[in-house]
Amino acid sequence: MQRKAYVTGTAALLAALLAGCSGGSGGGAADDANPGDAGTATVAAQPGRYRTLPEPCGAVSHGTLDALLPGIRQIADPDQRDKAYQGEAELTYDTDRKVGCRWKVPSAGSTDRLSVDLERVVSYDNTVSDDDQARDLFEQKESAAGLPAASDSPSASTPSGSSDASPSASPSPSGSASGTPSAPSAPSASDSPSGAMAPELQPRTLSDLGDEAYLDDKLGSSGSTAAQRTVTVVFRTSNVVVTIQYEEQPMAAGAAPDSKEMQDRARNLAAKLDDALGS
Repeated sequence: MQRKAYVTGTAALLAALLAGCSGGSGGGAADDANPGDAGTATVAAQPGRYRTLPEPCGAVSHGTLDALLPGIRQIADPDQRDKAYQGEAELTYDTDRKVGCRWKVPSAGSTDRLSVDLERVVSYDNTVSDDDQARDLFEQKESAAGLPAASDSPSASTPSGSSDASPSASPSPSGSASGTPSAPSAPSASDSPSGAMAPELQPRTLSDLGDEAYLDDKLGSSGSTAAQRTVTVVFRTSNVVVTIQYEEQPMAAGAAPDSKEMQDRARNLAAKLDDALGS
């Protein structure tokens, strides 16, 4: 009888020990769940390269402005000429996010306008990077431009020489950016309001500027008045989107600005701004 009691007590002790181990194991399982939850947490997307923006009115050199706005050098008064070089800053409430500058200069043969806008894109979604958010903005602009089918041609490379040294940068008797009054005839296809411009001058994507870029070229209707041409270059570098708009309105009725010269000047400015951003 004593032996039986001993066996029974031993069994009870083992049962208690097993129950304790089972409870401890359950508590350990609950603790192990926490590291698993932490491992599934979403990693925040990377911020963009740029935290600030350059001052836009000072980002364009005097030599570049001379090429884009020939009328500046025709201004006799030094103070007025300096004011023309300075441009007019766009009103903005956050210069770290969006800045711009405008120039408008008449000459003997035309009125030229230039605008430069820079936008630093910041994503407030932890799953979307600043670069991706900027890419979305760029694609919206490109889609709104309505470019023809992609045609990355050799013309998408950087124009030879800089705008400061190009022949087109020199003043002409008429004061227009396109040279002599007969310039619209070369190339004549580029000056057709119907849009039948030379293939290499068609609105297109550019492969040598920033992370992605495109150029648009629009000629307004002519007739009894001169046709205004607007060349737009937009490019993205990391989380900054830069938009350049260059317009020329000739004085002479029926005249049209030269497409190639305007495109070359706008693209040279874009390349300089891209270099200034340090891409």
